[in-house]
Amino acid sequence: MRILVSNDDGVHARGIRVLSQALSECGDVTVVAPDRNRSGASHSLTLEVPLRVSRIEETGFYAVKGTPTDSVHLAVTELLKPEPDMVVAGINHGANLGDDVIYSGTVAAATEGRHLGFPSLAISLVGETHFETAAHFAAKLVRALIRHPLPSDQILNVNVPDLPIDQIRGMKVTRLGNRHRAEAAIREQDPRGQNIYWIGPPGPRQDAGEGTDFAAIEQGYVSITPLTIDITAYRSMSNLEAWLAQQG
Repeated sequence: MRILVSNDDGVHARGIRVLSQALSECGDVTVVAPDRNRSGASHSLTLEVPLRVSRIEETGFYAVKGTPTDSVHLAVTELLKPEPDMVVAGINHGANLGDDVIYSGTVAAATEGRHLGFPSLAISLVGETHFETAAHFAAKLVRALIRHPLPSDQILNVNVPDLPIDQIRGMKVTRLGNRHRAEAAIREQDPRGQNIYWIGPPGPRQDAGEGTDFAAIEQGYVSITPLTIDITAYRSMSNLEAWLAQQG
């Protein structure tokens, strides 16, 4: 089993080191990830400048001067011969719950793996401490995917409570919750008196009831949400057709 590991926190992040070590017991692991923190990069590709790749002597990881999607795309189409059998993204430093998946580079890395035809999962730690717990569940899910592959139209978005392994209550299949709109941008001034802006914090939880990924984490469970690649709003198609008919 050849496993490609990537992330959005960068090739030097603790999460990707712990993950690669845990997955090395499941197969042959290659790490290809951004050379710096690219959190929030979503599914962006670098198209107007060339990508540069270097190999870190200490770890053997490949560092790409680009986005998480760049890293997975380049790994699959050029760097890895033969191709990997699976793509695992993470361990993200912080949650990817609800609306977070829209912006997440970690989820995007897994999505790119799925686009290119491989079973993929994204794993995030809802905190900054117990990376070994998240790695334990990542390895458990990878072994399960090896034994019993899932349908090819989905990825798994996995969030793990920041707890010791023996305090995790189990795993739950969940749906995405959602948040209220984000807080306002934060305006400051640079030393020359020019306005600068920081993106504000995410909004508070709006839909966090039973069955959501938010609720599972609150209750001490690992949240596993299947995400589909086809984002067509099928339930809205008939209404849209009726609306178009009304327009003459």
